[in-house]
Amino acid sequence: MSSYYKTIDGVKYDRELLELADKLTQGQGDGRLSTDDAKQLYEEVVDGDNYTDIEKATVKFIRDNYKWTEAADDWFRTEIRKWAATK
Repeated sequence: MSSYYKTIDGVKYDRELLELADKLTQGQGDGRLSTDDAKQLYEEVVDGDNYTDIEKATVKFIRDNYKWTEAADDWFRTEIRKWAATK
């Protein structure tokens, strides 16, 4: 059984979110996260109905380290912000 966390540079991140981001960007298109990809990531974040500090750090890591289409980035930031405001 693999750990729920993946440690990168001494920081714990949500393994499932990182694996999903990797899967969505490998071997297809131009390697950027599309709006459809962003929706899948969003669903993974909100599935527990709790926005933990590790999920926040992981979302920031993905936003900073993966390529996004402009539309996907705008959509994802807006939806996460709206959802997180309710937590």
